[in-house]
Amino acid sequence: VVTAGAPHVPQPLVDQLKSGGRLVIPVDRAFGQELLLFIKRDDGSLQRTVVLPVRFVPLTGPGVGR
Repeated sequence: VVTAGAPHVPQPLVDQLKSGGRLVIPVDRAFGQELLLFIKRDDGSLQRTVVLPVRFVPLTGPGVGR
């Protein structure tokens, strides 16, 4: 679970997921932020589900701008 809003999903977080792994992250959109759930499939692809609109503080640090 990422507890800060990101402009996009940082690739280092996706790379850490094993098959069946889940990532919950608030991501910036034009109208605000959405809480997204990603599940890594056996073939390495990601299933994406929009959970609900949210408001989190911004994510900072290396890897965010990539």
